[in-house]
Amino acid sequence: MEPSRPVSNTSPQQANWLNRAPAAVLAAYAIAAAFGVYFCMYAFRRPFDAVTFTDVRFLNTSIDLKTACVISQLIGYLLSKYVGALVCAEVRAHHRARLLISLILISETGLLLFAVLPPDWKPLGMLVNGLPLGMVWGVVVRYLEGRRSSEVLLAGLSCSYIIAGAITRDIGRDLVMTTWHVPAVWMPVVTGGLFFVPLWLSIRMLDRLPPPGPDDVAQRAPRHRMEAGQRRAFLKRFHVGLFLLLTAYFFLTAFRDFRDHYSAELFASLRLSHERSIFTQTEKWAVFGTIPAMGALSLIASHRGALLATYTLIVCGFATIGLATWAFSSQLVSGYVWMAWTGVGLYLAYVPFGVSLFERLMAGSRMSGTSVFAIQLADGVGYTGSAIIQLYRDLIHGQSDRLAFMIPFAQIVSIAGVVLITASGLFMLGRVSDPPGE
Repeated sequence: MEPSRPVSNTSPQQANWLNRAPAAVLAAYAIAAAFGVYFCMYAFRRPFDAVTFTDVRFLNTSIDLKTACVISQLIGYLLSKYVGALVCAEVRAHHRARLLISLILISETGLLLFAVLPPDWKPLGMLVNGLPLGMVWGVVVRYLEGRRSSEVLLAGLSCSYIIAGAITRDIGRDLVMTTWHVPAVWMPVVTGGLFFVPLWLSIRMLDRLPPPGPDDVAQRAPRHRMEAGQRRAFLKRFHVGLFLLLTAYFFLTAFRDFRDHYSAELFASLRLSHERSIFTQTEKWAVFGTIPAMGALSLIASHRGALLATYTLIVCGFATIGLATWAFSSQLVSGYVWMAWTGVGLYLAYVPFGVSLFERLMAGSRMSGTSVFAIQLADGVGYTGSAIIQLYRDLIHGQSDRLAFMIPFAQIVSIAGVVLITASGLFMLGRVSDPPGE
Protein backbone atom coordinates (compact mmCIF):
# COMPACT_ATOMS: atom_id res chain seq x y z
CA MET A 1 0.00 0.00 0.00
CA GLU A 2 1.31 3.44 -0.91
CA PRO A 3 2.55 5.40 2.13
CA SER A 4 0.77 8.63 3.03
CA ARG A 5 3.93 10.64 2.33
CA PRO A 6 5.59 9.02 -0.71
CA VAL A 7 9.22 9.61 -1.53
CA SER A 8 9.59 12.81 -3.52
CA ASN A 9 11.32 12.92 -6.91
CA THR A 10 12.78 16.35 -6.14
CA SER A 11 16.23 17.32 -4.95
CA PRO A 12 16.60 17.95 -1.19
CA GLN A 13 16.82 21.71 -1.79
CA GLN A 14 13.62 21.77 -3.83
CA ALA A 15 11.74 19.51 -1.43
CA ASN A 16 12.85 21.56 1.59
CA TRP A 17 11.76 24.83 -0.04
CA LEU A 18 8.29 23.53 -0.82
CA ASN A 19 7.87 21.83 2.55
CA ARG A 20 8.78 25.06 4.36
CA ALA A 21 6.65 27.32 2.15
CA PRO A 22 3.66 29.09 3.74
CA ALA A 23 0.31 27.48 3.00
CA ALA A 24 -0.77 30.29 0.66
CA VAL A 25 2.47 30.07 -1.34
CA LEU A 26 2.24 26.29 -1.60
CA ALA A 27 -1.40 26.55 -2.74
CA ALA A 28 -0.50 29.16 -5.38
CA TYR A 29 2.34 26.96 -6.62
CA ALA A 30 0.08 23.90 -6.82
CA ILE A 31 -2.68 25.80 -8.64
CA ALA A 32 -0.24 27.26 -11.17
CA ALA A 33 1.31 23.88 -11.92
CA ALA A 34 -1.98 21.96 -12.15
CA PHE A 35 -3.64 24.74 -14.16
CA GLY A 36 -0.73 24.74 -16.60
CA VAL A 37 -0.88 20.99 -17.15
CA TYR A 38 -4.61 20.80 -17.79
CA PHE A 39 -4.82 24.03 -19.77
CA CYS A 40 -2.10 22.82 -22.14
CA MET A 41 -3.75 19.38 -22.40
CA TYR A 42 -6.80 21.08 -23.92
CA ALA A 43 -4.64 22.27 -26.82
CA PHE A 44 -4.42 18.61 -27.84
CA ARG A 45 -8.16 18.01 -27.43
CA ARG A 46 -10.35 21.01 -28.28
CA PRO A 47 -8.90 22.93 -31.29
CA PHE A 48 -10.38 20.23 -33.54
CA ASP A 49 -13.84 21.53 -32.59
CA ALA A 50 -13.17 24.71 -34.61
CA VAL A 51 -12.85 22.62 -37.79
CA THR A 52 -16.03 22.33 -39.86
CA PHE A 53 -16.81 19.93 -42.68
CA THR A 54 -19.43 21.23 -45.12
CA ASP A 55 -21.84 18.45 -46.16
CA VAL A 56 -19.17 15.73 -45.93
CA ARG A 57 -20.63 12.36 -45.00
CA PHE A 58 -18.83 9.48 -43.32
CA LEU A 59 -18.68 6.35 -45.51
CA ASN A 60 -21.65 7.67 -47.55
CA THR A 61 -23.96 7.29 -44.53
CA SER A 62 -26.29 9.81 -42.89
CA ILE A 63 -23.60 10.49 -40.29
CA ASP A 64 -21.74 13.79 -40.73
CA LEU A 65 -17.93 13.41 -40.96
CA LYS A 66 -17.42 15.82 -38.08
CA THR A 67 -19.86 13.83 -35.96
CA ALA A 68 -17.92 10.65 -36.81
CA CYS A 69 -14.66 12.32 -35.73
CA VAL A 70 -16.22 13.77 -32.57
CA ILE A 71 -17.73 10.42 -31.59
CA SER A 72 -14.46 8.62 -32.31
CA GLN A 73 -12.62 11.03 -30.02
CA LEU A 74 -15.36 10.58 -27.41
CA ILE A 75 -15.17 6.79 -27.60
CA GLY A 76 -11.44 6.99 -27.00
CA TYR A 77 -11.99 9.46 -24.20
CA LEU A 78 -14.69 7.46 -22.43
CA LEU A 79 -12.68 4.23 -22.70
CA SER A 80 -9.79 6.14 -21.19
CA LYS A 81 -12.04 7.25 -18.32
CA TYR A 82 -13.08 3.68 -17.51
CA VAL A 83 -9.49 2.43 -17.71
CA GLY A 84 -8.40 5.48 -15.75
CA ALA A 85 -10.73 4.55 -12.88
CA LEU A 86 -8.28 1.71 -12.26
CA VAL A 87 -5.00 3.18 -13.52
CA CYS A 88 -5.31 6.59 -11.81
CA ALA A 89 -6.47 4.99 -8.57
CA GLU A 90 -3.45 2.69 -8.49
CA VAL A 91 -0.59 4.62 -10.17
CA ARG A 92 2.37 5.17 -7.84
CA ALA A 93 3.58 8.68 -7.09
CA HIS A 94 6.94 8.34 -8.88
CA HIS A 95 5.25 7.17 -12.11
CA ARG A 96 2.75 10.03 -12.47
CA ALA A 97 4.88 12.54 -14.43
CA ARG A 98 6.11 9.92 -16.87
CA LEU A 99 2.54 8.73 -17.41
CA LEU A 100 1.33 12.28 -18.14
CA ILE A 101 4.01 12.90 -20.78
CA SER A 102 3.34 9.54 -22.44
CA LEU A 103 -0.39 10.25 -22.63
CA ILE A 104 0.18 13.60 -24.37
CA LEU A 105 2.63 12.15 -26.92
CA ILE A 106 0.12 9.47 -27.90
CA SER A 107 -2.58 12.11 -28.24
CA GLU A 108 -0.44 14.27 -30.54
CA THR A 109 0.22 11.19 -32.69
CA GLY A 110 -3.54 10.86 -33.13
CA LEU A 111 -3.77 14.47 -34.37
CA LEU A 112 -1.00 13.76 -36.86
CA LEU A 113 -2.98 10.76 -38.15
CA PHE A 114 -6.05 12.99 -38.47
CA ALA A 115 -4.04 15.33 -40.70
CA VAL A 116 -2.58 12.71 -43.06
CA LEU A 117 -5.30 10.06 -43.34
CA PRO A 118 -8.00 10.23 -46.06
CA PRO A 119 -11.44 11.52 -44.95
CA ASP A 120 -13.07 8.18 -44.17
CA TRP A 121 -10.08 7.22 -41.99
CA LYS A 122 -9.79 10.50 -40.09
CA PRO A 123 -12.03 9.24 -37.25
CA LEU A 124 -9.29 6.68 -36.50
CA GLY A 125 -6.88 9.52 -35.81
CA MET A 126 -9.37 11.13 -33.43
CA LEU A 127 -9.88 7.79 -31.66
CA VAL A 128 -6.13 7.61 -31.00
CA ASN A 129 -6.20 11.24 -29.91
CA GLY A 130 -8.93 10.66 -27.32
CA LEU A 131 -7.71 7.33 -25.92
CA PRO A 132 -5.02 8.74 -23.59
CA LEU A 133 -6.49 12.11 -22.67
CA GLY A 134 -9.25 10.85 -20.39
CA MET A 135 -6.69 9.87 -17.74
CA VAL A 136 -4.97 13.27 -17.48
CA TRP A 137 -7.52 14.78 -15.07
CA GLY A 138 -7.33 11.80 -12.73
CA VAL A 139 -3.53 11.85 -12.58
CA VAL A 140 -3.46 15.59 -11.88
CA VAL A 141 -6.10 15.26 -9.13
CA ARG A 142 -3.93 12.63 -7.41
CA TYR A 143 -1.43 15.41 -6.70
CA LEU A 144 -4.09 17.74 -5.21
CA GLU A 145 -6.60 15.61 -3.29
CA GLY A 146 -6.60 14.86 0.41
CA ARG A 147 -5.48 18.36 1.49
CA ARG A 148 -7.28 20.90 3.66
CA SER A 149 -6.99 23.27 0.70
CA SER A 150 -8.15 20.70 -1.88
CA GLU A 151 -11.30 22.64 -2.87
CA VAL A 152 -9.22 25.75 -3.55
CA LEU A 153 -6.64 23.76 -5.52
CA LEU A 154 -9.27 21.89 -7.52
CA ALA A 155 -11.20 25.10 -8.15
CA GLY A 156 -8.03 26.61 -9.59
CA LEU A 157 -7.54 23.49 -11.70
CA SER A 158 -11.14 23.72 -12.91
CA CYS A 159 -10.51 27.23 -14.25
CA SER A 160 -8.36 25.54 -16.87
CA TYR A 161 -11.02 23.44 -18.54
CA ILE A 162 -13.69 26.15 -18.32
CA ILE A 163 -11.61 28.59 -20.33
CA ALA A 164 -8.94 26.44 -22.02
CA GLY A 165 -11.31 24.88 -24.54
CA ALA A 166 -12.49 28.30 -25.67
CA ILE A 167 -9.01 29.85 -25.83
CA THR A 168 -7.42 26.93 -27.67
CA ARG A 169 -10.28 26.88 -30.20
CA ASP A 170 -9.78 30.62 -30.76
CA ILE A 171 -6.02 30.10 -31.17
CA GLY A 172 -6.61 27.28 -33.63
CA ARG A 173 -9.17 29.21 -35.68
CA ASP A 174 -7.97 32.83 -35.46
CA LEU A 175 -4.18 32.36 -35.26
CA VAL A 176 -3.21 29.03 -36.81
CA MET A 177 -5.82 28.85 -39.59
CA THR A 178 -6.69 32.50 -40.28
CA THR A 179 -3.38 34.28 -39.61
CA TRP A 180 -0.87 31.54 -40.42
CA HIS A 181 -3.05 30.01 -43.19
CA VAL A 182 -2.50 26.46 -41.93
CA PRO A 183 -4.98 24.04 -43.59
CA ALA A 184 -7.86 23.02 -41.35
CA VAL A 185 -6.81 19.36 -41.12
CA TRP A 186 -3.32 20.34 -39.94
CA MET A 187 -4.50 22.99 -37.49
CA PRO A 188 -5.11 20.62 -34.49
CA VAL A 189 -1.64 19.02 -34.59
CA VAL A 190 0.07 22.40 -35.08
CA THR A 191 -1.88 23.95 -32.20
CA GLY A 192 -0.99 21.04 -29.93
CA GLY A 193 2.68 21.38 -30.82
CA LEU A 194 2.65 25.02 -29.68
CA PHE A 195 1.77 23.90 -26.15
CA PHE A 196 4.10 20.93 -25.65
CA VAL A 197 6.98 22.80 -24.00
CA PRO A 198 4.80 24.72 -21.49
CA LEU A 199 3.01 21.44 -20.77
CA TRP A 200 6.30 19.67 -20.02
CA LEU A 201 7.42 22.51 -17.73
CA SER A 202 4.09 22.43 -15.87
CA ILE A 203 4.36 18.67 -15.34
CA ARG A 204 7.84 19.13 -13.86
CA MET A 205 6.47 21.76 -11.49
CA LEU A 206 3.54 19.58 -10.45
CA ASP A 207 5.77 16.59 -9.78
CA ARG A 208 7.68 18.64 -7.19
CA LEU A 209 4.58 19.21 -5.06
CA PRO A 210 4.97 17.69 -1.57
CA PRO A 211 2.36 15.08 -0.57
CA PRO A 212 -0.35 15.91 2.01
CA GLY A 213 0.98 16.53 5.53
CA PRO A 214 -0.16 15.00 8.82
CA ASP A 215 -2.79 17.71 9.43
CA ASP A 216 -4.23 17.14 5.94
CA VAL A 217 -4.42 13.40 6.55
CA ALA A 218 -6.10 13.90 9.94
CA GLN A 219 -8.86 16.07 8.47
CA ARG A 220 -9.35 14.58 5.00
CA ALA A 221 -8.44 10.90 5.54
CA PRO A 222 -5.36 9.25 4.03
CA ARG A 223 -5.39 8.89 0.25
CA HIS A 224 -3.75 5.60 -0.59
CA ARG A 225 -3.89 3.60 -3.78
CA MET A 226 -7.41 2.18 -4.11
CA GLU A 227 -7.40 -1.59 -4.54
CA ALA A 228 -10.27 -3.70 -5.90
CA GLY A 229 -11.75 -4.49 -2.48
CA GLN A 230 -11.83 -0.83 -1.51
CA ARG A 231 -13.54 0.09 -4.77
CA ARG A 232 -16.22 -2.54 -4.16
CA ALA A 233 -16.78 -1.25 -0.61
CA PHE A 234 -17.19 2.30 -1.92
CA LEU A 235 -19.76 1.22 -4.52
CA LYS A 236 -21.68 -0.84 -1.96
CA ARG A 237 -21.89 2.03 0.53
CA PHE A 238 -23.02 4.70 -1.92
CA HIS A 239 -24.81 2.62 -4.58
CA VAL A 240 -28.21 4.38 -4.70
CA GLY A 241 -26.90 7.92 -4.42
CA LEU A 242 -24.10 7.18 -6.86
CA PHE A 243 -26.53 5.76 -9.42
CA LEU A 244 -28.62 8.94 -9.27
CA LEU A 245 -25.51 11.11 -9.53
CA LEU A 246 -24.15 9.20 -12.51
CA THR A 247 -27.49 9.37 -14.31
CA ALA A 248 -27.58 13.16 -13.90
CA TYR A 249 -23.93 13.36 -14.98
CA PHE A 250 -24.76 11.25 -18.05
CA PHE A 251 -27.08 14.01 -19.31
CA LEU A 252 -24.93 16.90 -18.09
CA THR A 253 -21.76 15.71 -19.84
CA ALA A 254 -23.71 14.99 -23.01
CA PHE A 255 -25.04 18.55 -22.94
CA ARG A 256 -21.62 20.01 -22.21
CA ASP A 257 -19.95 18.10 -25.03
CA PHE A 258 -22.69 18.85 -27.57
CA ARG A 259 -22.41 22.55 -26.72
CA ASP A 260 -18.59 22.46 -26.92
CA HIS A 261 -18.05 20.27 -29.97
CA TYR A 262 -20.64 22.09 -32.10
CA SER A 263 -20.18 25.59 -30.76
CA ALA A 264 -18.89 26.73 -34.17
CA GLU A 265 -22.12 25.52 -35.79
CA LEU A 266 -24.26 26.96 -32.98
CA PHE A 267 -22.63 30.38 -33.31
CA ALA A 268 -23.22 30.25 -37.06
CA SER A 269 -26.93 29.59 -36.49
CA LEU A 270 -27.01 32.45 -33.97
CA ARG A 271 -25.19 34.71 -36.48
CA LEU A 272 -22.29 35.21 -34.10
CA SER A 273 -19.53 33.32 -35.94
CA HIS A 274 -18.06 36.56 -37.35
CA GLU A 275 -17.21 37.75 -33.83
CA ARG A 276 -13.49 37.39 -33.06
CA SER A 277 -12.68 35.26 -29.97
CA ILE A 278 -16.37 34.43 -29.63
CA PHE A 279 -15.62 31.13 -27.86
CA THR A 280 -13.69 32.96 -25.12
CA GLN A 281 -16.20 35.81 -24.89
CA THR A 282 -19.05 33.51 -23.93
CA GLU A 283 -17.12 31.18 -21.61
CA LYS A 284 -15.46 33.90 -19.51
CA TRP A 285 -18.74 34.42 -17.63
CA ALA A 286 -18.64 30.79 -16.48
CA VAL A 287 -15.29 31.45 -14.81
CA PHE A 288 -16.59 34.53 -13.00
CA GLY A 289 -19.75 32.72 -11.92
CA THR A 290 -18.30 29.36 -10.94
CA ILE A 291 -14.82 29.61 -9.48
CA PRO A 292 -15.61 31.94 -6.52
CA ALA A 293 -18.40 29.56 -5.50
CA MET A 294 -16.03 26.58 -5.67
CA GLY A 295 -13.38 28.34 -3.63
CA ALA A 296 -15.94 29.26 -0.98
CA LEU A 297 -16.60 25.55 -0.37
CA SER A 298 -13.15 25.22 1.19
CA LEU A 299 -14.25 27.61 3.95
CA ILE A 300 -16.84 25.07 5.15
CA ALA A 301 -15.12 22.83 7.68
CA SER A 302 -18.06 20.47 8.11
CA HIS A 303 -18.03 17.73 5.49
CA ARG A 304 -21.82 17.36 5.68
CA GLY A 305 -22.26 21.11 5.39
CA ALA A 306 -19.92 21.28 2.42
CA LEU A 307 -21.68 18.37 0.77
CA LEU A 308 -25.06 20.09 1.22
CA ALA A 309 -23.64 23.29 -0.28
CA THR A 310 -22.18 21.31 -3.19
CA TYR A 311 -25.50 19.64 -3.97
CA THR A 312 -27.22 23.03 -3.78
CA LEU A 313 -24.78 24.52 -6.31
CA ILE A 314 -25.32 21.62 -8.69
CA VAL A 315 -29.10 21.99 -8.51
CA CYS A 316 -28.77 25.75 -9.14
CA GLY A 317 -26.61 25.01 -12.17
CA PHE A 318 -29.16 22.66 -13.72
CA ALA A 319 -31.93 25.18 -13.02
CA THR A 320 -29.95 28.00 -14.66
CA ILE A 321 -29.63 25.99 -17.88
CA GLY A 322 -33.41 25.60 -18.03
CA LEU A 323 -34.22 29.20 -17.16
CA ALA A 324 -31.74 30.59 -19.68
CA THR A 325 -33.12 28.34 -22.41
CA TRP A 326 -36.72 29.33 -21.58
CA ALA A 327 -35.73 33.02 -21.76
CA PHE A 328 -34.05 32.52 -25.14
CA SER A 329 -36.98 30.52 -26.53
CA SER A 330 -39.30 33.31 -25.37
CA GLN A 331 -37.08 35.86 -27.15
CA LEU A 332 -36.33 37.62 -23.86
CA VAL A 333 -32.54 37.36 -24.30
CA SER A 334 -30.14 37.26 -27.25
CA GLY A 335 -28.26 34.24 -28.53
CA TYR A 336 -25.04 35.54 -26.97
CA VAL A 337 -26.68 35.90 -23.53
CA TRP A 338 -28.21 32.44 -23.86
CA MET A 339 -24.85 30.81 -24.66
CA ALA A 340 -23.18 32.71 -21.84
CA TRP A 341 -25.81 31.77 -19.24
CA THR A 342 -26.03 28.14 -20.28
CA GLY A 343 -22.27 28.12 -19.81
CA VAL A 344 -22.62 29.53 -16.29
CA GLY A 345 -25.30 26.98 -15.40
CA LEU A 346 -23.43 24.14 -17.05
CA TYR A 347 -20.24 24.72 -15.09
CA LEU A 348 -22.02 25.49 -11.81
CA ALA A 349 -23.40 21.96 -12.11
CA TYR A 350 -20.37 20.30 -13.71
CA VAL A 351 -17.37 21.64 -11.80
CA PRO A 352 -18.44 20.49 -8.27
CA PHE A 353 -18.24 16.84 -9.33
CA GLY A 354 -14.48 17.10 -9.71
CA VAL A 355 -13.83 19.79 -7.10
CA SER A 356 -15.83 19.02 -3.96
CA LEU A 357 -18.45 16.31 -4.31
CA PHE A 358 -16.30 13.16 -4.29
CA GLU A 359 -13.54 14.81 -2.25
CA ARG A 360 -16.01 15.46 0.59
CA LEU A 361 -17.60 12.03 0.21
CA MET A 362 -14.22 10.40 0.79
CA ALA A 363 -13.36 12.74 3.67
CA GLY A 364 -16.77 12.43 5.34
CA SER A 365 -16.98 8.66 4.98
CA ARG A 366 -13.34 8.15 6.12
CA MET A 367 -13.04 5.41 3.53
CA SER A 368 -9.54 4.39 2.52
CA GLY A 369 -8.68 5.16 -1.08
CA THR A 370 -8.83 8.02 -3.55
CA SER A 371 -11.61 10.24 -4.85
CA VAL A 372 -10.13 9.82 -8.33
CA PHE A 373 -11.83 6.42 -8.70
CA ALA A 374 -15.31 7.97 -8.43
CA ILE A 375 -14.34 10.95 -10.62
CA GLN A 376 -13.03 8.73 -13.40
CA LEU A 377 -16.06 6.44 -13.18
CA ALA A 378 -18.44 9.41 -13.40
CA ASP A 379 -16.57 10.78 -16.39
CA GLY A 380 -16.74 7.41 -18.14
CA VAL A 381 -20.52 7.32 -17.72
CA GLY A 382 -20.77 10.97 -18.79
CA TYR A 383 -18.84 10.54 -22.01
CA THR A 384 -20.84 7.40 -22.80
CA GLY A 385 -23.89 9.67 -22.68
CA SER A 386 -22.17 12.18 -24.91
CA ALA A 387 -21.49 9.62 -27.62
CA ILE A 388 -25.04 8.22 -27.45
CA ILE A 389 -26.70 11.65 -27.66
CA GLN A 390 -24.62 12.76 -30.64
CA LEU A 391 -25.34 9.54 -32.53
CA TYR A 392 -29.04 9.91 -31.67
CA ARG A 393 -29.07 13.44 -33.04
CA ASP A 394 -27.48 12.50 -36.39
CA LEU A 395 -29.46 9.28 -36.90
CA ILE A 396 -32.88 10.42 -35.67
CA HIS A 397 -32.83 14.22 -36.02
CA GLY A 398 -30.25 14.61 -38.76
CA GLN A 399 -32.51 16.87 -40.83
CA SER A 400 -32.73 19.55 -38.13
CA ASP A 401 -29.84 21.88 -37.39
CA ARG A 402 -27.94 21.59 -34.14
CA LEU A 403 -29.45 24.71 -32.60
CA ALA A 404 -32.97 23.31 -33.04
CA PHE A 405 -31.84 20.09 -31.34
CA MET A 406 -30.02 21.79 -28.46
CA ILE A 407 -32.92 23.93 -27.23
CA PRO A 408 -35.29 21.08 -26.15
CA PHE A 409 -32.28 18.99 -25.09
CA ALA A 410 -31.23 21.75 -22.66
CA GLN A 411 -34.71 21.82 -21.15
CA ILE A 412 -34.75 18.04 -20.65
CA VAL A 413 -31.30 18.11 -19.05
CA SER A 414 -32.36 20.88 -16.67
CA ILE A 415 -35.49 19.14 -15.38
CA ALA A 416 -33.89 15.70 -15.10
CA GLY A 417 -30.85 17.12 -13.36
CA VAL A 418 -32.79 18.99 -10.68
CA VAL A 419 -34.84 15.87 -9.82
CA LEU A 420 -31.94 13.38 -9.84
CA ILE A 421 -29.49 15.54 -7.91
CA THR A 422 -32.06 16.38 -5.22
CA ALA A 423 -32.81 12.69 -4.72
CA SER A 424 -29.11 11.79 -4.62
CA GLY A 425 -28.39 14.47 -2.05
CA LEU A 426 -31.07 13.15 0.31
CA PHE A 427 -29.43 9.72 0.18
CA MET A 428 -25.76 10.79 0.40
CA LEU A 429 -26.07 13.22 3.29
CA GLY A 430 -27.06 10.38 5.58
CA ARG A 431 -23.80 8.55 4.87
CA VAL A 432 -21.17 11.14 5.75
CA SER A 433 -20.09 12.65 9.04
CA ASP A 434 -17.47 15.05 10.37
CA PRO A 435 -14.23 14.18 12.15
CA PRO A 436 -14.55 14.13 15.98
CA GLY A 437 -14.24 17.56 17.55
CA GLU A 438 -15.54 19.50 14.51
